[in-house]
Amino acid sequence: MKKRQFLGVAALAAGALPARAVPVHAADRGPVLLTISGAISRPNRGAVDPALDQMMKKHKVSFEQAHAADFAALLALPALSINPTLEYDARAHALRGPLLLDVLGMAGARIRPETRIVLRAVDGFAASISAEQARAQRFIVATHLDGKPMALGGLGPLWAVIDADRIKALADKPLAERFGACPWALYHIEVLA
Repeated sequence: MKKRQFLGVAALAAGALPARAVPVHAADRGPVLLTISGAISRPNRGAVDPALDQMMKKHKVSFEQAHAADFAALLALPALSINPTLEYDARAHALRGPLLLDVLGMAGARIRPETRIVLRAVDGFAASISAEQARAQRFIVATHLDGKPMALGGLGPLWAVIDADRIKALADKPLAERFGACPWALYHIEVLA
């Protein structure tokens, strides 16, 4: 199935689900938005299922165990707000979400400055950064854009992003060259120790 067809079918299927008539209990989890694999110590899911984890299979993602996080788990982490000028409309926007390293901490990631972090988007785009780069550039996993949760089909629901306007080495570059390590529609992170 082609990527655009898959996303369209997924959106239609989500809209066809019945509304929940009973209150959500703490034990009920929302849909997983982010899977963290690799050098982690707090897994909460098993290996990639080649039948059910179709996007991961197509992107050649493989792991024996991982940490799966829903929107509530990400919102429970302390959030940081940034206001970068985005390449899409050349305007500053408010982005909010937890620091990437805090998200990895939730999964018990074993982080050293040279640790590599692979950020993967739903379209297959992947960026590899070092843990030192994530710390120095204060990468966040944005959950909100201009005060609203980000939608799938836009830049969300998650975006690994930086405040490029405030990083001298990036602020001097043209807008189109500032966000090469910042995949929007982030769904998987691999920690390479």
